[in-house]
Amino acid sequence: MQGPDETEELLAHVLLPIANEEDALATATALEPYQPDRVTALHVVEKGGGVPDKTPVEQSEDLAGESYAAVRTVFPDADEHTAYARDVVGAIFEAAEEIEASAIAYRSRGGNRLLQFLTGDRSLKLVTNANRPVIALPHEDQEE
Repeated sequence: MQGPDETEELLAHVLLPIANEEDALATATALEPYQPDRVTALHVVEKGGGVPDKTPVEQSEDLAGESYAAVRTVFPDADEHTAYARDVVGAIFEAAEEIEASAIAYRSRGGNRLLQFLTGDRSLKLVTNANRPVIALPHEDQEE
């Protein structure tokens, strides 16, 4: 069990990866009860790596802006960080290092086993390969 000082240190600067406006609001809302000192929202624009990008860059940047605005409804002083990468989890780790995050907080986006297999199960990579604490936030619609 962590003591008060360790918990405060863990929540000193939380990196919050977000996918879209709906996800950003839900993720920020799930983090809010833990009262982090500082939050940086991260939106990763997935690059195609030799193939066309999933969405045009301008559209992706608009999506990022909407997502940051949603986070700021919960954390008005949240910083923003946009990354452009093929490897989303790698981009999360790089951003955490760059901003010196004390922890990474995320909400699993779920999906069936086939989808998890095809995407390489990002949640598994996130929690097993991180070099800093990773906080898996609860879904408010889940029952205990």
